[in-house]
Amino acid sequence: MVNKILHFLIDWLPYHPQQPLLFTRPSFWIFFVVVLAVFCLLYKRTFWRNNWLFLTSIFFYYKSSGLFVSLLVLSIAINFLLGNRIAKSHKLLQKRSWVALSVVYNLSWLIYFKYTYFFSGLLNHWFGTHFEVHDWLLLGVNQVWGSHFDASMIILPVGISFYTFQIISYIIDLYRKQVEPIKNIFDFGFYVTFFPQLVAGPIVRASSFVPQMYTGFRLHTDEFGQGLFLILNGLIKKIIIADYISINFVDRVFDNPLSYSGFENLLAVYGYSIQIYCDFSGYTDIAIGLALWMGFRLQINFNSPYRAANITDFWRRWHISLSSWLKDYLYIPLGGNRKGKIRTYVNLFLTMLLGGLWHGANLRFVIWGALHGLYLAVHKLWLSLFPKLEARFRILRMAITFHLVTFTWMAFRARSMESVRQMCDQMVHHFKGSFAWEIIQAYQLVVSLILLAFIVHWLPIKWKDWYRGKFVLLPLWLKITGTVLVIFMLVQFTTAGLQPFIYFQF
Repeated sequence: MVNKILHFLIDWLPYHPQQPLLFTRPSFWIFFVVVLAVFCLLYKRTFWRNNWLFLTSIFFYYKSSGLFVSLLVLSIAINFLLGNRIAKSHKLLQKRSWVALSVVYNLSWLIYFKYTYFFSGLLNHWFGTHFEVHDWLLLGVNQVWGSHFDASMIILPVGISFYTFQIISYIIDLYRKQVEPIKNIFDFGFYVTFFPQLVAGPIVRASSFVPQMYTGFRLHTDEFGQGLFLILNGLIKKIIIADYISINFVDRVFDNPLSYSGFENLLAVYGYSIQIYCDFSGYTDIAIGLALWMGFRLQINFNSPYRAANITDFWRRWHISLSSWLKDYLYIPLGGNRKGKIRTYVNLFLTMLLGGLWHGANLRFVIWGALHGLYLAVHKLWLSLFPKLEARFRILRMAITFHLVTFTWMAFRARSMESVRQMCDQMVHHFKGSFAWEIIQAYQLVVSLILLAFIVHWLPIKWKDWYRGKFVLLPLWLKITGTVLVIFMLVQFTTAGLQPFIYFQF
């Protein structure tokens, strides 16, 4: 028995690129049970609790990204030192210099890993050059250490966009004196790496998280139930809805739109709208639930975004941690709405353009961000011209907002803008609405899941609060029974295959 356990550990502990630790894999839940078991022994001692969670978070990232964990550790060390220099500097110029150095350092890694192909492609296109991209970082490592890592292409580290923005928010808040400096490098590392939200958010602000690091553990019985509800809800969103409709319909249409009718293309666009919501909000539901079980309260990241009655409201509900980050650290420093109407429209457009570029170095994401920037600017203009209409026709405004957002998802998901053109062409010229019922019958389960997901999403908030509250108040034995039933359903749907979370690629 001991030999079997040792053999399992020897096989499982190393990083396997094809088997990263995902919330949807049984291996993650084995990992979490071990983490929680030791946590239960240490939770009364904040020092040991924090260090245990820091070490396990580092291991979690290693299991998700392999040797890129060294880059994360380096970023922790350098930004901790720079943060202390900012806190100790008394001259404004010195503070600004340290802030600039930290921001440049962090963005340099992001630009290198995420945008090298993009910029080299632009140079080759504009100037007729023939730059070939290699991972020069690994080439240097191979030369210094005599190693033989594959440097033929640059691989994006999982979660680098999220932890980079999280570090930058700490540095800027420190400069603004909105947070106190974290004194211990291990505590700073814990703030940066807390594993439930490390690789796909929500982006956590130091002002909300760091104070929790130094308070005693507390978890009310109701909060345990809320955490369980969020975890189960997130797994249902991800595995039963997002993964199933992705594998069995949405991916097929987006990958080859000309092989499907316009009606099927339209159905796939609606499907992707709910897929990306269930995928991303499912991850954050699980992350918030896991954190709550360990006594940490993370901010809500989604608030029924397709119920938004205008595009501004949508961005108050969708990926809230990113939209608030863009507002506080980009839109407001650009001038916000303090420089007049025209400048406000320009600032909105630039903020969303850069927000689109944050998602990926591709023209599709630039267009996606530009469209949202244009939507926001037009909405501001509309408010100034017709302020009284904003309080009327809510259902109509919700429908318009939903379809504007859904239209932009095509650019976000498609392989190329040519694919977007093909999808639009199919919907306009080859819709084949007369075959709609046959198509619905052919994809009966997929369509049912899409409809069910939208119906639940659009339920009144008080209804959702009611059934969540009822679950929280259930006796423990009923919670366990419900959990077993959900796990059974999840197992049935995982036969279709496990998909990485969409936002892992960002």
